[in-house]
Amino acid sequence: MILLKLTLVPFFLFVVSMAAVRWGPAVAGWLAGLPIVTGPILYLLVLDHGGAFGVTAATAALSAILASEAFNLAYAWTCRRNPYGVAAVAGLVVWLAAAMGLTALPATPAFAIAAAVLGVASAQVFLPRTNAAGRPISITRTDLVMRMVAGAVLTLAVTMLSFSLGAQWSGVLSVFPLLGLILSISSQRAHGPDFVVRLLRGMVLGRLSFAAFCLCLIWLLPSQNAAIAFLIASVVSCLVQWASRWLAVGIR
Repeated sequence: MILLKLTLVPFFLFVVSMAAVRWGPAVAGWLAGLPIVTGPILYLLVLDHGGAFGVTAATAALSAILASEAFNLAYAWTCRRNPYGVAAVAGLVVWLAAAMGLTALPATPAFAIAAAVLGVASAQVFLPRTNAAGRPISITRTDLVMRMVAGAVLTLAVTMLSFSLGAQWSGVLSVFPLLGLILSISSQRAHGPDFVVRLLRGMVLGRLSFAAFCLCLIWLLPSQNAAIAFLIASVVSCLVQWASRWLAVGIR
């Protein structure tokens, strides 16, 4: 179990980082919309606590799309006139406020869907726009290692604290904007705010596959073996992600 916690999320972070190097920030943002951090964490939570805990956590994770997009909006607008440190703090403060608000509300599928739709729609409308070219970005070995270490730390923290946090906070924290934070900072440092905007706008369509993944878990976990439920949810998520590719502008 500890091996899974230390390797699953770092592996997927490595894949997304390499996609950024090969195809640029927009594609990396699009891929980051997949549940590559949340999925493994939710699976580990189900293994530790059972399906009922997993359903509540998946519901909370679905609603936490709103908090993630709040982070993206705050970071995107702040970074246009401020260094990445200021933008990161602004984004995290807004995320925390949104997360606290979500955990104070009912963890029902209907509410979670409404919150997710509101988050995606707000990001689509209010994220700044840019015409900057989407060329690939560079990444040092140190940056790559730090990303993978951060992923392992987040996984360990959420799973180890899940008993005291409860299912709702565990689900929300599983959608902590780790990828958005890491990729935004590295993009801003290397190429400036326009590249951050391309990255974060690329994440918006990726939320569709994330939502599909969570909805599948909410539906399947009460009646299916955890491994089967996560396998089906992953396949559906990938299919939705592939379909969203044809809606993406400039991701090719």
